Amino acid sequence: MEKIKLKEQTMEFKLNGTTINYEGDPELSLMTYLRDVEDIISPKDGCAPEGVCGCCSVLLDGNVLKACIAPMRRIAGKEVITMEGLDPGKKETVVNAFAIEGGLQCGFCTPGIIMKVWPLLNQGFVTEKEINKALNSNLCRCTGYKKVTKSCLSAAEALRNNTKIELPQSSGKVGESLPKYDSLRLATGEAPYVADLKFEGMVHGALKFSDHPRAKVMKINTSVAEKLDGVLRVFTAEDIPGERHTGLIVPDWPLMVKRGETTRYVGDVLAGVVAETEQIAREAVALIEVEYKVLAPVTDPFAALSAESPKIHESGNLLSNTEIERGDSKKAEKESTFVTKGTYKTQRIEHAFLEIECCLAKPLDGGVEVFSQSQGVYEDRNSISKILGLPSEKVVVVLMPNGGGFGGKEDISVQGHAALYSHLLQVPVRVALTRPESLCMHPKRHPMIMEMSLGCDENGKLTFVEADIIGDTGAYASVGMKVLERAAGHATSAYSIPIVKLRSRSVYTNNIPCGAMRGFGVNQINFAIESCIDELCVQGGFDRWQIRYDNALQPGDRTSTGQKITSGIGIQKTLIAVKEQFQNAKFAGIACGMKNTGIGNGVQDGSKVKVVIDSPTEITIHHGWTEMGQGVFTMAVQFLCEATGVNPNFISVKVDTSKDAPCGMTTASRGTSLIGNSVLDAGKKLKADLETHSLQELVGREYVGEWVCDWTTAIEADADEPQTHYSYSYATQVVTLDDSGKVENVFAAHDAGRIVNPILFEGQLEGSVHMGLGYALSEKFDMEEGRPVHTKLGKLGMIRAAATPNIVVIGIEEPDEFGPCGAKGVGEIGLVPTASAVANAFFQFNGERQYELPLKQVK
Repeated sequence: MEKIKLKEQTMEFKLNGTTINYEGDPELSLMTYLRDVEDIISPKDGCAPEGVCGCCSVLLDGNVLKACIAPMRRIAGKEVITMEGLDPGKKETVVNAFAIEGGLQCGFCTPGIIMKVWPLLNQGFVTEKEINKALNSNLCRCTGYKKVTKSCLSAAEALRNNTKIELPQSSGKVGESLPKYDSLRLATGEAPYVADLKFEGMVHGALKFSDHPRAKVMKINTSVAEKLDGVLRVFTAEDIPGERHTGLIVPDWPLMVKRGETTRYVGDVLAGVVAETEQIAREAVALIEVEYKVLAPVTDPFAALSAESPKIHESGNLLSNTEIERGDSKKAEKESTFVTKGTYKTQRIEHAFLEIECCLAKPLDGGVEVFSQSQGVYEDRNSISKILGLPSEKVVVVLMPNGGGFGGKEDISVQGHAALYSHLLQVPVRVALTRPESLCMHPKRHPMIMEMSLGCDENGKLTFVEADIIGDTGAYASVGMKVLERAAGHATSAYSIPIVKLRSRSVYTNNIPCGAMRGFGVNQINFAIESCIDELCVQGGFDRWQIRYDNALQPGDRTSTGQKITSGIGIQKTLIAVKEQFQNAKFAGIACGMKNTGIGNGVQDGSKVKVVIDSPTEITIHHGWTEMGQGVFTMAVQFLCEATGVNPNFISVKVDTSKDAPCGMTTASRGTSLIGNSVLDAGKKLKADLETHSLQELVGREYVGEWVCDWTTAIEADADEPQTHYSYSYATQVVTLDDSGKVENVFAAHDAGRIVNPILFEGQLEGSVHMGLGYALSEKFDMEEGRPVHTKLGKLGMIRAAATPNIVVIGIEEPDEFGPCGAKGVGEIGLVPTASAVANAFFQFNGERQYELPLKQVK
């Protein structure tokens, strides 16, 4: 938020039909005015003042304008229209089109997208090319644009024919395309995200970050900052009443670094300021003087492992080491007819969720109430209660709509700071990051270096795999050890390879931390194994489709960890589904993928829900999973409808830790699986009562449902029969190129076990493939000497709408024995084989093998 300077300029303009007399700063951005003065929240801040995401789009005299880069002086004498001022009938038609066609997921970008295309939709006939060209100025990280474009074309046709689009009636049961939960409020911008909330007496916090990736903090002088008018208090590490360190697995991440300690990356927080406005807080942060003893950062993971390297943590620079060995790999290599070896490298990339981190906390009954966008509100509660030294029941975390996560909102970011400041000041405190701060603070996807050897016999049967994997986990553990563990656990992909020797290490450096991101280490290792398979085909003259089919997992075969897979194996069906497209293409790449559902590895997966009958027409499902666009709230509704037959319009879904419906982090593609099983458990009990009672008679009753998987085994447990995960998803993707070498089509065949909602299933996979294409071709987050090369959202390399190729999703259903109605997770598998398929297609085009992502465009 910007501080408004009053009485600098007087002007008049119209806002949604109302004449406004404005007296204030002519340089104030229109977005800030709309959000902070008029309380109009449909324009969202995804990048201000960069002007690249389009989330703040409005109409100025009928033309589209990005409000974050438009000063107030620009609108004098003109008319501004926001989502709130559009023609209600036309808006309903457009919004319903988006809901029916699946044109939104997290919804954060949707109001801006609708405003962008609004002039086009009302001009009469409009083409797909025109829509995509218009969408080039707007970012969507969730959908892959395909269903956005389809929604726009559907809406344009209805408006052209002066017809309405009505939401269909649905039983809501499994297999139906029930519109995404709360899609209408999300599409219009009415559903408030954390940054949209305001409370009486609310003040604002800002953070002082380290100026260096590695430096000893000698002094922190806050005296000048404290004297700035409007500052309420400056906080340092000494003000934390409880535990100072947090961490999802290893508590090694300080909420604030103390004087005398050494910083570990540029996102370390040294102090925080709370003031009457965000602008004052930020001005005060700039006045904090820090004296450092600057030290050379450790930025190379191989150098970090050397004996001469400074220790980033007292325990050393090796966070974890996973080793798996089954059989004699050296003997297998000697006996193999063909062997390929290569070193494969993948890059660090940013999640690029469009909703920037923000948290609001306020006092509540001797504790705090925290409004969070986190991927795990119960994990937030656990961390915050430790920071404040309070019992967990004194911390209530309420989940707000989440504007995209992809793993990037698993680690606690500003929740701890907001809760601390609110608790100590006893007032509501809002702490929000800017986009550059966000890019510097939260974890990224792990860059990995993978040395791999793969062999086969004269018939193309795979004989052994050997790999040495290094992952740069950055300054703090996050979930780095699990990401590298997962890479090792998926090193054989969806194939039966009898001999395995793997080492996978997660290494601390002074780079920005790396943690969870969609695919969780499996994307990286897939690039290596799938490239190697194609290389064996070159050596042995094998058919690239057939070698994959012949080596695909069968009942009784084992994964790299030694787990025997006995059922639910859909890999060969996915291969058959794309065989024709692959064989008929001039230039085609193919890759298979396999991805776990659930955390597993000896960690319990569990979920608890409470279904409460509030009235004869109101049923609430209380649970702990985060809806971030993937549709987990919709899944909860559909599984309850499946179990009970109740009207889906009766059902609402809420996440609030005071309701005691705990679960873990929304991660590992397990949301659908776990919420589905727990809702079915509760629904079974409700169904039994409905056989003898009406909903009216059941008002006030509560039905608890639970499902727990506690039988997986850790890799290091050396179990006789390893059970690494309770479920896996399978996929095959084919990428075809045009005659110039550009990606033209992606055919994605995915085994979902049971497709719960066909439209949401397709949308998840289209969005995943789109993200996978960016990973393959253009996305990277470069760092030099522990600092980002840039902190611009627009320079991260995301593929825009017009450049997104054709994506064809093919659904396969091979039921999972532990999945609800047989369903498996699909949130991550969608981009596991994408980059590999692109790399293999590029090789077919020019005969040159590329060993590093992002790939160089072939010519």
